[in-house]
Amino acid sequence: MYTTQRKAHSLAESEIVSQQKAEPFESSFGVRSKQRMNTEVNREIAPTEATSTILTVAQADAGQRLDVYLAKKLSWLSRTQIQRLIEQGHVATAGSPRGPKCCDKVIAGDKISVTIPPPQPAEPQPQDIPLNVLYEDEDLLVVNKPVGMPVHPGAGNPDGTLVNALLARQNTLSSIGGVQRPGIVHRLDKDTTGLILVAKNDFAHRRLSEALAARKIHRVYWALVLRQPPANTGVICAPVARHPANRIKMAVVRQGGKEAVTHWKVLERFHGFALIECRLETGRTHQIRVHMASIGHPVLGDNLYGGEAARALQLIPPREHELANTIRAAHRQMLHARELTFTHPRTRVPLRFEAQLPDDFQQILTTLQRYSRKATS
Repeated sequence: MYTTQRKAHSLAESEIVSQQKAEPFESSFGVRSKQRMNTEVNREIAPTEATSTILTVAQADAGQRLDVYLAKKLSWLSRTQIQRLIEQGHVATAGSPRGPKCCDKVIAGDKISVTIPPPQPAEPQPQDIPLNVLYEDEDLLVVNKPVGMPVHPGAGNPDGTLVNALLARQNTLSSIGGVQRPGIVHRLDKDTTGLILVAKNDFAHRRLSEALAARKIHRVYWALVLRQPPANTGVICAPVARHPANRIKMAVVRQGGKEAVTHWKVLERFHGFALIECRLETGRTHQIRVHMASIGHPVLGDNLYGGEAARALQLIPPREHELANTIRAAHRQMLHARELTFTHPRTRVPLRFEAQLPDDFQQILTTLQRYSRKATS
């Protein structure tokens, strides 16, 4: 686990992500040595140790791809992380003494050894950045992320991130997210505001990641979108993958994408716009933004997916200068992580949190509501 020098915050009311350099393996997982899956965590391993897990393939699992099998059994690791482990020689099977491949089929009775290399020192530096913490205990935090704050360091954002702020205020953070993303259970885009869940130890991180994979963590978003959807509710089931031409974008694809499911509901209708609620079954990169754009209703202010202010201004009647000026000020996507509901990983107590709309979102919404009342009076 990562260690810093600040006391825990007082209690308040109420995708596993990994990235690191290729050698050693791109994460610091803190997995228990030779521990069977789905057993209770009894102790913490020092972060300087490599750890191993040995699995015996059951008859029911025979014939599966090696990476698929391991991703199911090691549920706190993503399939991408598993593939990196295999490619870097950290997975061994009796049938492949020179090193297995991701596409190898597992054989009933075969023993598979998975070694997690020791973690590397955390690269992000602690920064004294204020955080709006809605809840904190010994296992986790719930943070209301502001606009403009990246969740973790990355290209173009070496610091000033949520991770930098967390490292400055926390005694401990989970190491499962790797040196770049300690404690990060799920992500929000830089300009998406609202609730994000952070794990303070590996036990909580594994339990929360398993709950997320099992779709037991419920996330509700509010968004302002262009044009009124013809229906009041809908479900978008469309796989998402990296855009073939623009690598900074995601896209709905027919083949090769990851399953993505978004439930949406209209909360309010305005001339040329709508306030919608989105509930996620999956958590793909840019999922809501891509899905809503794919049905002709991009998020207001989303320059990447067709919701830019210049396009939105075309939906405003002439001479409505106040409304036009408000829409013109939408410099980021109007998307907010409004609600977060989950079961506490240790106490099993249900928890629910709600974050109020940020000022810029609320100002646009208030102006739209005022204009709607004026137009119907």
